Amino acid sequence: MTVTAYTLAVVLNLFCLFLGYRFLFQPASAATGYGVPARPDGDAGAYLSIKGLRDGTFGLVGLVLLFFAGARAEAWFMLAVAIVPLFDTLIVLRHGGPKATAFGIHFATAVVVLISAGLLFAV
Repeated sequence: MTVTAYTLAVVLNLFCLFLGYRFLFQPASAATGYGVPARPDGDAGAYLSIKGLRDGTFGLVGLVLLFFAGARAEAWFMLAVAIVPLFDTLIVLRHGGPKATAFGIHFATAVVVLISAGLLFAV
């Protein structure tokens, strides 16, 4: 179970880094994948960059915690940041985005993050 807990945590953090990169360097396609399309050259440009920085920072902080502070610190971090994909679900729904994206991506991500936290607490 230890290998599974660490592997899932690393994968989730690397995925956050990927999302951060994508929102910073491919903002239009990243916003569409998020479920609420936005034009990076319009009013949304700054917000897309903020989202990229946020996601990338979460991934980096998660990896630092996991490798330097241990599984328990990472578990608490995962538990706390699970609120982000839960609210992403609500944001997509509130702005008329696809329900499949809201639940199939964002809500599912929250569930996987919470599972990861639980596995890390069990280590």
